[in-house]
Amino acid sequence: MNTDLNRVIQKLCGAVICAALLTSTAIARDKPNPLGSARQLKTDVAGLDAPAQILVDVWGIPHIYAGNEHDLFFLQGFNAARDRLWQIDLWRKRGLGLLAKDFGPAYAEQDKALRLFLYRGDMNAEWAAYGPKAKTYADAFVAGVNAYVADVRAGKRPLPIEFRIAGTMPDPWTADDVVRIRSHGLTRNVASEVKRSLVACAAGLDADRFRVKLEPAWTTKVPDGLDPCGVPKAVLAAYDLATRPVAFAAPKDKQAALTHDPDKYLTEADQQRDTIGSNNWVIAASRTATGRPILANDPHREHSVPSLRYIVGLNAPGLSVIGAGEPALPGISIGHNGTIAFGLTIFNVDQEDLYVYELNPQNPNQYRYGNGWEDMRVVHETEQVKGEADRDFELKFTRHGPVIYVDDANKRAFAVRSIWFEPGTSAYFGSSDYMTAKDWNGFLAAMRRWGAPSENQVYADTRGNIGWVAAGKTPRRANFDGLMPVPGDGRYEWQGFLSLDELPKAYQPKQGFLATANQMNLPADYPVAERKVGFEWSDSARWQRITEVLAANSKVTLADAMDLQNDDTAMLGRRLVKLLQPLTSDDPNVKKGLELLKPWDARDAADSAAAAVFEVWIANHLGPRLLKTTAPKAADLIAPEASSISALVAYLESPDASFGADPAAARDQILRDSLGAAVADVTGKLGPDASTWRWGRLHVAKFDHALMPLADKATAAQLSVGPLAYGGAANVPRAATYRRADYQLFAGASFRMVLDVGNWDASRTINTPGQSGDPFSAHYRDLAPLWATGQYVPLLYSRPAVEAATAEAIILTPR
Repeated sequence: MNTDLNRVIQKLCGAVICAALLTSTAIARDKPNPLGSARQLKTDVAGLDAPAQILVDVWGIPHIYAGNEHDLFFLQGFNAARDRLWQIDLWRKRGLGLLAKDFGPAYAEQDKALRLFLYRGDMNAEWAAYGPKAKTYADAFVAGVNAYVADVRAGKRPLPIEFRIAGTMPDPWTADDVVRIRSHGLTRNVASEVKRSLVACAAGLDADRFRVKLEPAWTTKVPDGLDPCGVPKAVLAAYDLATRPVAFAAPKDKQAALTHDPDKYLTEADQQRDTIGSNNWVIAASRTATGRPILANDPHREHSVPSLRYIVGLNAPGLSVIGAGEPALPGISIGHNGTIAFGLTIFNVDQEDLYVYELNPQNPNQYRYGNGWEDMRVVHETEQVKGEADRDFELKFTRHGPVIYVDDANKRAFAVRSIWFEPGTSAYFGSSDYMTAKDWNGFLAAMRRWGAPSENQVYADTRGNIGWVAAGKTPRRANFDGLMPVPGDGRYEWQGFLSLDELPKAYQPKQGFLATANQMNLPADYPVAERKVGFEWSDSARWQRITEVLAANSKVTLADAMDLQNDDTAMLGRRLVKLLQPLTSDDPNVKKGLELLKPWDARDAADSAAAAVFEVWIANHLGPRLLKTTAPKAADLIAPEASSISALVAYLESPDASFGADPAAARDQILRDSLGAAVADVTGKLGPDASTWRWGRLHVAKFDHALMPLADKATAAQLSVGPLAYGGAANVPRAATYRRADYQLFAGASFRMVLDVGNWDASRTINTPGQSGDPFSAHYRDLAPLWATGQYVPLLYSRPAVEAATAEAIILTPR
């Protein structure tokens, strides 16, 4: 890998810069003008207090150098607008429910839904929840964004092409916009609550074991007062609209693109349990080849162009951090500050509940609570609509949260209670607190304030310490488990929140490493009945493989860590192949499948024929065949995804009477039949010659900009990146979730980071498809081929190394 990386560096930069990067940063110090070969751009900026620099390296990573904290975060906002203005402007308009103003009446319903989920509490409490400098950082960041926006609106800076395609202009921000928006954050199990109710109504609650495995071992029940058959399939239409990305479509397709499809939504929500997450690990100095800790992180989300994450270095007197964050937020959430390093994955706290209310037949704005009727809070807001008169939105709220659905015929209403509505739960904004910590205790102090998303935070420092802490606002449910909707009449209430000390953590572990991958990682003696953190976790397959590799290597190198992030070993594949070993068949398709899978190394490699058969098998054939036998009434509801088959694999390993009188024989027949169907499917897609089959022919990465449907053909081509053949799958360390319909990749790790703690310039990273949001910038797509082949670029920290790698130096002065 190192040799390949050196070749990549040689291709991406000039000889002098490459020499500095590949030998020693000391070369930069010896050069009289390290930035002499960089393209110079000088600009004045209204609102900047003192001269500053943004040094953009050859990989598109900006390193901001300012004389004070205000200018630093001001320039972070300014630079985010410079590189990602369309993305962050749309983030704001979507989050605040302002889409119809720019894009027309088709978006009015989405705006109404989005406004239901805004934070509407005390703003003083909100800002205080994040730590002492949160408001200061946000004020400066927003001022920087607005400075750039003002220049664009005045014609002093070019209007990005996305605004010209959409026919819109960027708007100014307020600091409150940054934190009031909640709906861009990761959500939890309210969709699963609805799905469980539908399964319980159709086939009984026991059938839900084929959909999701509850961990720790837990038996749920239908809450007293709930009729599962009274939960409408479309109850989450507003919730779906509030949490989905903005979709753009040609006029003839617009209605379909913006319509709620409950079956599709609930299936995709189930899939997120195993597809939207992350891997991270931290290794003690005693187990690395360098004698320094290594911290690795690769967060998994839906892929997009531009990327969800943005890598940036922030430098001012007393503050120097580098890493990735979300471009619309100040600070970084994954990276290091020269003393400590930090990385996150989702810790699956159940942070929301669906409440069901009996409505007063005489007053639809009252619901049963206790022994009487309680008034809903009704809010009216004006919505500007492009091409039409303003509209009035009527938004209703119960004591638990926004009313998302009213069943008029049965006089029921449904509302969501979420930690989103508590102070301090703007997604990832709390990272502005911990990114400046200098030791474990300071890090824990920031974690005590952390709200959302709930995270496994791993930690390492230059003194050789490593740790892990689970943090996030965690409801305390005394008399219910959060797995199904509950009546909103007062019987099922949260009793506050668990403290950080009631959640698990570890420091300086004996085994010398810590790893998380969204798996159930509550300790064996954790008091689950008392602290019902959550019961729906990702399959442990990624974590099993990561720990298997780390435990077997007592001298881990940075290259080993990068290889592990790109490891495509399928632990679930191993388990299923074991079940196939004793099977035989005369059917030619089944025989071919067995011949490919029995000797398979369980690697979802892009060049593997067996991987193509395996993934097609588990995506579209194994689960449906199994469910038609074991839970026919719920088969269409469960519709298992390839990413979430752990419950089915566990059942196949220990079949019971649901398979009939001879469970093992019935299981084996289902394995044969479904495998034969999968081979026939692959033959239809890739041709009859199995020697030409490759997983990468089916599994491709393609990054399509949301605005492509509105662009002309040439511009649409410029907006797209790929396709690129790609290995991996949802439940392997090289997370790469695909659509069942065509196997195209849509979620996984776009950003990866491996840190050499203490020797920071040796650290490596990758973002995809590139750093820039400008389709005509070289940095819009330049990192995608490296990412697709498991390669990285340096994450440079020291000023000399940054200067040696600088391609563009932006010199900023006050206006």
